[in-house]
Amino acid sequence: MTASEAFVETLIDRKVTNVFGIVGSAFMDALDLFPTAGIRFIPTAHEQGAAHMADGYSRVSNHHGVCIGQNGPGITNFVTGIAAAKWAHSPVVAITPECGTLTKGLGGFQEVDQMPIFSSITTDQYHVNHPHRMAELTGRAFDRAMQERGPVQLNIPRDYFYGETKYTIPKEVVINRGPGSMEDLQEAADLIADAKNPVILAGGGVVIGDAIEEVTKLAEYLSAPVAVTYLHNDSFPSNHRLMCGPLGYFGSQAAMNTIKDADLVLVLGSRLGPFGTLPQYGEEYWPNNAKIIQVECNHRKIGLVKPVNVGIHGDVKEASAALHRILTTKDIYCTQESRKNHRMNKLMEAKNIWERKLNSFTDQEPHSKIGKIKPRKALSELQKALPDDVIVSTDIGNTCSTANSYLNFNRPKSFLAAMTFGNCGYALPAAIGAKVAAPERIVVAYVGEGAWGMSFNEILTCVRENIPVTAVVFNNRQWGAEKKNQVLWFGDRYVGSNLDNPSFSEIARSMGAVGILVQKESDVGDAMREAVRLQREGKTTVIEIMQSRELGDPFRRDAMKLPKRHLVKYQNTNQNYESETGQPVDL
Repeated sequence: MTASEAFVETLIDRKVTNVFGIVGSAFMDALDLFPTAGIRFIPTAHEQGAAHMADGYSRVSNHHGVCIGQNGPGITNFVTGIAAAKWAHSPVVAITPECGTLTKGLGGFQEVDQMPIFSSITTDQYHVNHPHRMAELTGRAFDRAMQERGPVQLNIPRDYFYGETKYTIPKEVVINRGPGSMEDLQEAADLIADAKNPVILAGGGVVIGDAIEEVTKLAEYLSAPVAVTYLHNDSFPSNHRLMCGPLGYFGSQAAMNTIKDADLVLVLGSRLGPFGTLPQYGEEYWPNNAKIIQVECNHRKIGLVKPVNVGIHGDVKEASAALHRILTTKDIYCTQESRKNHRMNKLMEAKNIWERKLNSFTDQEPHSKIGKIKPRKALSELQKALPDDVIVSTDIGNTCSTANSYLNFNRPKSFLAAMTFGNCGYALPAAIGAKVAAPERIVVAYVGEGAWGMSFNEILTCVRENIPVTAVVFNNRQWGAEKKNQVLWFGDRYVGSNLDNPSFSEIARSMGAVGILVQKESDVGDAMREAVRLQREGKTTVIEIMQSRELGDPFRRDAMKLPKRHLVKYQNTNQNYESETGQPVDL
């Protein structure tokens, strides 16, 4: 067969049915085979969008997400999306056709050395160094993306899609991880058995590893409260009595106050990223004196951020089940009736206090004005209107991050975000990928209007390809997260942070989508319910919510300082104190 046929046959063997990208001559010989092979090519408006779509697709399907583009500029446009996929542990395969072998190094058309660009943002890279190795290296790239759980680059010189030889299509190599060493599991079980107040911290690995059931059984056996890591609100059912909410930026104070009192934290499927445990609401909450047990499939992440007492290198699903089995043979201090009742009462009290506080944040005076809806009120009303089967994708930004306080999910694979890479322009294309993976579910993207300017071109993809999603655009006429820094530390000098915007709902209508403008607080929920109805009918909707300019806490209080200048001409920019109000002067 030809090299292109070997490439496509390997995709078929790996059960690839959707590929995101922009058409290009560099891979057209293989692309021509896609329809016959049963592979849908989804043309996007920008290659960054294609990479984010592959990310969203992979996280919802728990299978490869695939993107491809034209050599040179098409491939460099992948960079941000692939970097985001790495920090989300998404098995994305970025297929990067390269300039021809006989002209490489001559400075030809659309030439760039593509392998070094992706070296630090992929889990592995493969370069097809001879067309006879096309099937072998293609198969290996796809296998490694699942084995290492991260993006892999497959670099193919464009002239290597041609030629013919005898190929063997390699079979998929699946590696099943066990629960970890029995010695580590026994040591962990002994620590748990002696703990007075253990808390479980469930991370993204619980979703990736399909371990919700095993984690739930373990938590119920121990009557252990469960917090979830930053931006993994779907790692444990929100309606479960033991769920206390997310940690991290704009997370749940119930979760923070619960884990603060823990004498043991059982970390399941998390690398314990540093941003996710920074102080919040003006308080340190990480229990530095607690014993830490970390279950993680990547041994390089065990003990990397937080020192651990026991590290278990294993599959979180298998490890949770194994710990449960071992613990049933032991006397467990924390499950003694009086102790259990005390802990459960304390958990309920923490949850009730947080619910009241969150309601006070949401309903604080003064109330919203027409055209200036309070951010928290908008988020609260949206949450009430979302259906149970929803998938929500959030962009980076002040309002979108505040959503961490409100978004609750009862099933996994429901919450997508750019994670700690924190790039703008993620939410809409990731939502599109999620919708392709799960067309029966409602998919909603939350986006600030700054980030919307980087991604709304993909509404064209929704309309052209009949992929209906809903986007909520929070229009407060500013880069809110950065403006918050200028409010607090730079004397309300707004350099580059205020935005003069067009009507994004009108733009949506001009692109063939439905546009809904919301200026009153009382209309927010109805707008979402209408958009859900329209999505079920196959229509993409953009809800533009006109917000006030109120801002929540800053992202990086840990990294900011009041400016102290030395040159005379800059003395007027010195600041001795933070803003007293913490809010913009142009609300």
